Amino acid sequence: MAKLDIITLPDRKLRLVSEPVERVDDDVRKFADDMLDAMYAAPGIGLAAIQVGVPRRMLVCDVAQREDEEADRDPMVLINPQILASSDEGVVREEGCLSIPDYFAEVERPDSIRVAFLDRDGKAQEIEATGVLATCLQHEIDHLNGKLFIDYLSKLKRDMVIRRFTKQAKLSPKSGIL
Repeated sequence: MAKLDIITLPDRKLRLVSEPVERVDDDVRKFADDMLDAMYAAPGIGLAAIQVGVPRRMLVCDVAQREDEEADRDPMVLINPQILASSDEGVVREEGCLSIPDYFAEVERPDSIRVAFLDRDGKAQEIEATGVLATCLQHEIDHLNGKLFIDYLSKLKRDMVIRRFTKQAKLSPKSGIL
């Protein structure tokens, strides 16, 4: 069972810009493992640290089973990720978000990107990502910058989503209050 709770709209923390991870150590690796557990339990294909209320520049993702349900899990941990380059060619994909449950919309993003990051051992890496992985990484890196996928929608649609989740938050019982 996931130890981390995923925060949802309208939580203001989702708009925070995350701080770089200073040092990759056992605590960071344990946190990454907990993030992966929360992502798989949700279930989702990506999760940024800010989505569990921690403003650190790190994310986890696993798109292996998105295209092939029989595939083995292939988790990735990206610490301090930075998009170095993106294609001029865009692609429209339907996106959802664990922090905006049960809402999906089509978003256009670059079809391929190159990302620099530190892996779970603190080693500098670069990857070329295309397809669903590119979309997932861009979505999660946006979270680290305080941006949500609904920001790509028209103001009218975005405002409707925000109003809906704000209303739901007011109607739901307060949990975690002792």
